Amino acid sequence: MDRAKAAAGTQPRRLYYFNAGFLRQRRLRRILQLAGYTLCLGRPGAQDSVAVWGRSPYARRGEHMAARSGATLLRVEDSFLRSLRPGRAGDPPIGLMLDDLGVHFDATGPSRLEQILAQDPLDNAAELKLAHMGIARLKEAHLSKYAGFDPATPCPEPGYVLVVDQTHGDASVKYGRADANSFKEMLYFAQAENPGARVVIKTHPETRAGFRRGHFSADVAGAKISLFDGAVSPWALLEGAVAVYTVSSQMGFEAILAGHRPVVFGQPFYAGWGLSDDRNPHPLPRRGRQLTRAQLFLGALIKATTWYDPCDDRLCGFEAALGSFEAEVRAWREDHQGWHGDGLRLWKRGPLQAFFGRHKPMRFGTGTARGGRRRLVWATGARTPEERVRLEDGFLRSRGLGATLTPPLSLVLDDLGIYYDPTQESRLERLILARANLREDQRARARALIEAISEHGVTKYNLASAKRPVLPAELPARPRILVPGQVEDDASIRCGAGEINTNLRLLQAARAAHPQALIIFKPHPDVEAGLRSGAVAPEALSGLADVLVTKASAHDVLAEVDHVFTMTSLIGFEALLRGCSVTTTGAPFYAGWGLTQDLGRVPARRGRHVALESLVHAALIDYPRYFDPISRRPCAPELALTRLATGGLPRSRSNRILAKLQGIFASYATLWR
Repeated sequence: MDRAKAAAGTQPRRLYYFNAGFLRQRRLRRILQLAGYTLCLGRPGAQDSVAVWGRSPYARRGEHMAARSGATLLRVEDSFLRSLRPGRAGDPPIGLMLDDLGVHFDATGPSRLEQILAQDPLDNAAELKLAHMGIARLKEAHLSKYAGFDPATPCPEPGYVLVVDQTHGDASVKYGRADANSFKEMLYFAQAENPGARVVIKTHPETRAGFRRGHFSADVAGAKISLFDGAVSPWALLEGAVAVYTVSSQMGFEAILAGHRPVVFGQPFYAGWGLSDDRNPHPLPRRGRQLTRAQLFLGALIKATTWYDPCDDRLCGFEAALGSFEAEVRAWREDHQGWHGDGLRLWKRGPLQAFFGRHKPMRFGTGTARGGRRRLVWATGARTPEERVRLEDGFLRSRGLGATLTPPLSLVLDDLGIYYDPTQESRLERLILARANLREDQRARARALIEAISEHGVTKYNLASAKRPVLPAELPARPRILVPGQVEDDASIRCGAGEINTNLRLLQAARAAHPQALIIFKPHPDVEAGLRSGAVAPEALSGLADVLVTKASAHDVLAEVDHVFTMTSLIGFEALLRGCSVTTTGAPFYAGWGLTQDLGRVPARRGRHVALESLVHAALIDYPRYFDPISRRPCAPELALTRLATGGLPRSRSNRILAKLQGIFASYATLWR
């Protein structure tokens, strides 16, 4: 982003173009506009700029006009993280390389990226930390330039020599001082230097998709050589390789990040920095500096790239772009085969279609899922032996109650069980165990999320009608204990509450455990609204609750208490985020990890103590999916949190009307729930 601003200056600069791609591609035009350029048709002057696409054949028109007019030439190229599919498939980029000096793959002259790698100190501790984080997250999420693949797709049996093919006519080959003979030489040395080893030739994604042919065809295959065109994770493929050979493919860059020292026959941007075995005979005196992997990553993906956030329609830093891309890729990987929604309520189908039907429209109805689709059921639905994935609200849900038909910003999918049912393992439990030992960047991300939730007062429902609680000022002060009421027929009570399974029993247990404390009872919002069961008669509260708090924000109440005493309420989790101690009488998902005092039966399979950041990373980052109601795109948890904090979320008129009718006929709620 900084590089783009430097190139464009502080005032919008006219940018002329002579390629129809700059006219057709809206995302391309938008990024350039945000970077400070005004795209124009016509004849440029010396004070203007001319945009061309890299070193494409059509770039000559713009090059000629720039030379004649004295205008600055701006070469535009895709970023190293681009999209789900190649641009030829119609996917827009999430970032661009804007270069007024050259182009990163052209070794015949300098480029801005090469200048950064050669001259920038690349020693800022915070930036290097960001680079290490980026490398780790790319590996973990299996992200590459084109990320539309399933990481679970099998790779060849490990122990092979990986040879990376590229497409005919690829400018990075020609301007990387290589040609078709370089590919023949590469294959020869891959065999000669690894006698007896299997050689796997990886086909380029555009070749697999039928857009352009590669340099290797089936006639090179033999007993020890095979062509592999599977849509697999490059990271998984690199993990199984004992050596990597490339001409100028970006996969050579990823090989460096994965820990390989690739043998390189061209002169791509990552050659010449001491991280590759360079075999190209042409000298490259402009390079020669010794870099680390993190420095190479810092220069290429953080300093030299202009990133775009499609949810907020703005330029952004690498970390925000990465979060957005992770969400987009996860949604595609989980949804592209399609979902069959079984037994899902009519009012939920619109929001679910927006959430899960972007790549293949959802189908609804009872019965068996067909056509490769997976069966999606609401978690409280009937259990069947048929394979299915359970669906539930996330923990940062909405600004309004689900019972009043407010669409969710977050949902969870669970292929094992569901988080509120401790009688069987859930996907969330596995994620918590997997996050027991966090990387530094993961811990920092979870901690930042915790602090933002507390700072903005965000809870699950974020009710607009909530008011601040008025609590007595007592002298001497007594411990203040919040007892959150729950919906007594809720699935979390039926599955996980144990012996104490009503709000009255919970209050009795809290008073017995804390006879001298100030007990504050907060009914569940659905119960207050008359939509669900769980009300406690006012006369029953006498001697049990000192204060009844109604229509109050959970965040405001938690700010006034020392402790939370709960069955399975999510308020217990929200209390942990705000530094309150918590006692559970049931077995909610946050119990059993050493963070709470557990009076109920917690599954022995938990049993491991984890940090709060580990619990938060699993519960708020890994487990849910988030949907931005403004851009109507998948989004990162940080953006969903911002939307909940700022309010103003759209809601359909039909849902508002239906919610009012539901309130009128609340006593018949079982008809639609």
